[in-house]
Amino acid sequence: MRLDIVTIFPEYLEPLNVSLVGKARARGVLDVHAHDLRQWTYDRHNTVDDTPYGGGPGMVMKPDPWGACVDEALADGYETGAHGPVMVVPTPSGRPFTQELAVELSEQPWLVFAPARYEGIDRRVMDEYATRMPVYEVSIGDYVLAGGEAAVLVITEAVARLLPGVLGNAESHQDDSFALGAMANLLEGPVYTKPPEWRGRTIPDVLMSGHHGKIARWRRDEAFRRTTANRPDLIERTDPAAFDKKDREMLSILGWKPGPDGRFGRNPEAVEE
Repeated sequence: MRLDIVTIFPEYLEPLNVSLVGKARARGVLDVHAHDLRQWTYDRHNTVDDTPYGGGPGMVMKPDPWGACVDEALADGYETGAHGPVMVVPTPSGRPFTQELAVELSEQPWLVFAPARYEGIDRRVMDEYATRMPVYEVSIGDYVLAGGEAAVLVITEAVARLLPGVLGNAESHQDDSFALGAMANLLEGPVYTKPPEWRGRTIPDVLMSGHHGKIARWRRDEAFRRTTANRPDLIERTDPAAFDKKDREMLSILGWKPGPDGRFGRNPEAVEE
């Protein structure tokens, strides 16, 4: 996968040189190119922003430097054999970044990141490149950052760990929170390792039993406990067909019941056993 990242703070991207992402780069799984937007400005102050039309506070990033920089990055990518670029624009006004979207982006061969500063990028930039490639406007949460570079790091790490050869165990992400399949709309439960006793605290007996079926059921039950406690909205919007008989029993124990439409909601009369 090729990544092109346009930014006025290339140094913000240093974390991409460490941990799993750094190792993926060293092995050639990820080909990362950072572009300093100020190199495509044409005045002595390297100006990348200006006042917004219509008035209002803040500044807006100018389209000229963006267009020149992205065009050159695309030309370089095509020259080196890359194909199928997709632009990713981190913005609080974008679609939510989810595990499902991370999987979708991990299947793309080339991502071009456009992290904004100030009040954002002149809208014409996204409209222009939407005529050449898919443009994903993506939000990593319901809050506002000083700039989009932190979001680029989040998205890159979530996507890169899904690429073949990045994780030591290719199956280790299958039981993650939100993983597509059995863990969709569920949070992963607690995990334990050696020693079996630490400061008087032991691990659940079932994890020492060697009974894979019981262990799998315990982990799923714990996922329901954590999800109903921390993210009840995930349970509420899940298609009830995704729950088996044991899931439904666990939800009942946790104080949930199906409503008229079949979807589960909190049962105010229930008490967890």
